[in-house]
Amino acid sequence: MAKAFASTADLEEKKESFVKLADGAYCLTAEGDPNSGVIVGDDAVMVIDARATPVMAKDLVRHIRKITDKPIKYVVLTHYHAVRVLGASGYGAEHVIASQATLEMIRERGKQDWASEVGRFPRLFRAAETVPGLTWPTIVFEKEMTLFLGTKEVRIVHAGGGHTRGDTVVWLPKEKVLYSGDLVEEGATPYSGDAQLAEWPATLDRLLALKPQKLVPGRGAALTTPAQCRKAIEGTRGFVRELLAHARKGVKAGKDLRAIYEATYKAMRPKYGAWVIFDHCMPFCVTRAVDEAKGLAHPRIWTAKRDREMWKALQG
Repeated sequence: MAKAFASTADLEEKKESFVKLADGAYCLTAEGDPNSGVIVGDDAVMVIDARATPVMAKDLVRHIRKITDKPIKYVVLTHYHAVRVLGASGYGAEHVIASQATLEMIRERGKQDWASEVGRFPRLFRAAETVPGLTWPTIVFEKEMTLFLGTKEVRIVHAGGGHTRGDTVVWLPKEKVLYSGDLVEEGATPYSGDAQLAEWPATLDRLLALKPQKLVPGRGAALTTPAQCRKAIEGTRGFVRELLAHARKGVKAGKDLRAIYEATYKAMRPKYGAWVIFDHCMPFCVTRAVDEAKGLAHPRIWTAKRDREMWKALQG
């Protein structure tokens, strides 16, 4: 029997937790659903990852208003995926910040990705009709920028390709708190459908070099010790390396995509199968890994039609 497409069968609402990590550093987690970060400075608030719809953004605003009445001035996009960015209008922020590579992704595949992700994650797009359109940054940077929310220093860094080619992290150097976006996951499968798999491990090494004491991953619980941070970064790196290695092995052996998928799924499931959205991600992950193993450096655009065709070919 074929598996339900992507996360269409995942209809159970998750319990949200709003967690304080350090002075002025918070996050919203939800049992493996996408996380968001919040930084409260002397004079303003920054939100990291905007959620999927303005209605869902308002849920985060309610948490913020329990701790501060300061204006929400900035929204940072750690990367471009619809589930992370389309709620930006719900904050009334003055600025939306993204890397240059993320802006390029919005231009190239924004509309297609929107339709694709709504089809994959219907529960995560609550009140999808309230999304006014694509989220466009008002501030774009190339490699790194620093903002001061009063006296609080916030570094926004394009750390390198990984989950996408535009991945951005937010680093609080004094507090040693890292907001990684989907570059790092905790107990959740690293979605790799738009990944730069060969680059991803080196990008993670740069995050390890920061020696974070606390870390907010893209999915999963907030990490509150240096050991937990290292374990999550190394765990994500291990998954990525194994995925690409299996794809390269299959391509070298002349196997077709379905055979490589089945072999990779079988090999990786014992170690990673309990991670959130494993069954959802693996068809997309292996498809991208095979493309990269064949020399396709730039990920192909996922559309709602391509999603379904791929799923049927690998799962039918």
